[in-house]
Amino acid sequence: MPSERAHVVRHAVTVLAGQLAVMAFGVTDTIVAGRHAPSSLAALSIGSAIYVSVYVALMGVVQALLPVWAEQRGAGHTTEIGRTVRQALYLCGFASVLGMAVLLSPGAILRWTDVPPELRSEVERYLSVLAAALPPALAFRLYTTLNQALGRPQLVTWLQLGSLLLKVPLSIGFTFGIAGLPAQGAVGCAWATLAVNYVLLGIGLWLVRSSPMYRPLGLWRRMERPDMSQIARFARLGVPAGLAVMVEVTSFTLMALFIARQGAVAAAAHQIASNLTAVLYMVPLSLAIATSARVSYWRGQMDEERARRVAWMGFKLGAAVSIGFSAILLIARSPLVSLYTTSAEVVPLAYGLLAWVALYHVADALQTFCAFVLRCYRVTIAPLVTYGLLLWGIGLPAGYALAYRGLGNQPPLESPAAFWIGGAAALVLTAAVFTVMLTVALKKAQGRLAPAP
Repeated sequence: MPSERAHVVRHAVTVLAGQLAVMAFGVTDTIVAGRHAPSSLAALSIGSAIYVSVYVALMGVVQALLPVWAEQRGAGHTTEIGRTVRQALYLCGFASVLGMAVLLSPGAILRWTDVPPELRSEVERYLSVLAAALPPALAFRLYTTLNQALGRPQLVTWLQLGSLLLKVPLSIGFTFGIAGLPAQGAVGCAWATLAVNYVLLGIGLWLVRSSPMYRPLGLWRRMERPDMSQIARFARLGVPAGLAVMVEVTSFTLMALFIARQGAVAAAAHQIASNLTAVLYMVPLSLAIATSARVSYWRGQMDEERARRVAWMGFKLGAAVSIGFSAILLIARSPLVSLYTTSAEVVPLAYGLLAWVALYHVADALQTFCAFVLRCYRVTIAPLVTYGLLLWGIGLPAGYALAYRGLGNQPPLESPAAFWIGGAAALVLTAAVFTVMLTVALKKAQGRLAPAP
């Protein structure tokens, strides 16, 4: 297994570099909009929260197709990969239309969340531009997923890193005005994202057309008519995965909305904890992508024993790495918080939250890993139900009760820690349930290939 471990680690590190580059897009926009005007930053915060909820859910649908192409690669069905990728474009197109419809009609969401009327116009313009940016974003995610399934994520990572060189000056230029164009505030950040997404998609298409790496796959051929049975199989795998991601993201978003009632100090401390959580999450996410690609490859080779060993190797590696990062977080809490703020009120509150973030991260890492590998075994509905019951049904209500009502003889905490306690508890339960699911799935897969007595 040392060679398998090295293969997975190399793949994961490459994916991680690209994921961090994508995260830098959001950091860039936050800094630029914040320097332009407080209203621009507020509009960006609201608009990006809506866009991310839509994009991440639809991205989950596309990302869930990774096991399909990794298995076909393992089985040596190279030209079949080209046909199924072209069929996946139909699913990608439908997802784009659905997402654009939501982004172009955000009025109900803005009214429900009581967004101030003076911000709504800028938020709506911001989202209308991102609606046009969504189709290339999802198409490039399809290209990214294909490369991950092929075990060749390097091209995508280099493109993502290089795109920062375009994103940063464009965000600054469009936001503050450039070459005679008026300053556009938060909407300028959206225009920069639109331009970068189309450039990335254009380069991806050129590579698919010209690179020898893709030639055996037969990708660049005339589109076949929609194969509804194939698209339905994709949907059965991708839609539950996308909904599961949506549940996870919205539970995190609702935490922020509930905590906002406690005032600016609580919101600031929560933002620090959330930002560190998001950065740490990139590590198990990258490992999960790399491991699931390798598991599906061996499943395509009909080597269920090797697939099982790779799955557990990745699980143990993910557990060890997440525990290590959590330990570092606990030890370095003070200097980490001081990087974000010097406020005498925010520092102690954020310092306390990071203890819960450490527990949250370990559980989050394990459940993320299991969710990705379970897709290799076509287990998607049970994880979706588990997310709904535990994250929406236990984590958020428990955090709310602990914060504002109290539990038993415990008075209300009136602290963001209540929601991190509830969220961490829900994720610990989720990780435990998913680990059992993974154990059962691996045993079933091995049993199907066992010789009859």
